[in-house]
Amino acid sequence: MLIFAGLGNPGAQYQNNRHNVGFMAADAIARRHSFSPWTKKFHGLVAEGTLGGEKILLIKPQTFMNLSGQAVGEAMRFYKLTPADVVVLYDELDLAPGKVRVKVGGGAGGHNGIRSLDQHIGSPYKRVRIGIGHPGVKELVHSYVLGDFAKADREWVEPLIDAIGEHAPLLAKGDDNSFMNKMTLAVPGGAKGSGGAPGGGTPSTSLSGGDGLPKAKGVSHIRQARPQQPQVKLPETGPMAAMLKKLFGDKS
Repeated sequence: MLIFAGLGNPGAQYQNNRHNVGFMAADAIARRHSFSPWTKKFHGLVAEGTLGGEKILLIKPQTFMNLSGQAVGEAMRFYKLTPADVVVLYDELDLAPGKVRVKVGGGAGGHNGIRSLDQHIGSPYKRVRIGIGHPGVKELVHSYVLGDFAKADREWVEPLIDAIGEHAPLLAKGDDNSFMNKMTLAVPGGAKGSGGAPGGGTPSTSLSGGDGLPKAKGVSHIRQARPQQPQVKLPETGPMAAMLKKLFGDKS
């Protein structure tokens, strides 16, 4: 038997947060493989089913992220399992959006849910790290992870979560490399229009030349390259004006 734990925060106000991508993955696994309905147990919501012939207990801790280890630890001890029997799915700031990496053991990396798990069950469990990108500065991390995925993120979040649900049996079988390959195929070339800033949308862009200067529509590329040069003003009166009118006609 294995425990698959998806991390997140309970409550409707958090359900679309980047921090809840572990809950999303757990829901996808339950749907895809016809797990039992969710019930309350071990300070969490649990569902039972099988993946790759292995009996699985899915759990979504309802203790809030900082105490995730309490729920997983209770379930692990009840079934007399070890950390090697636990697979945890969670959001990873240090991976680009849409990237997924699997590893066993390691540090918490500043993730409070993982820190709680390490405290309650030890560290040598399998970690499925789901990249959400980083806002760029530490001060924005809190609002970023507790912010909802942007509309542009749907292009990679939805196929990635579906792929996690579909290919979860590979994790149960211990074929982590094949699982990661499937995730790469689910979001080819990585996520676009994601990460970087809280909002996760695509930054605004403008037409520009090779030097990065905005290129106004309809302006000569020569004029664009030398924007500091004023346009030459033609004379309106005098002998020169009369000559030009004779040559080109009066356009006024």
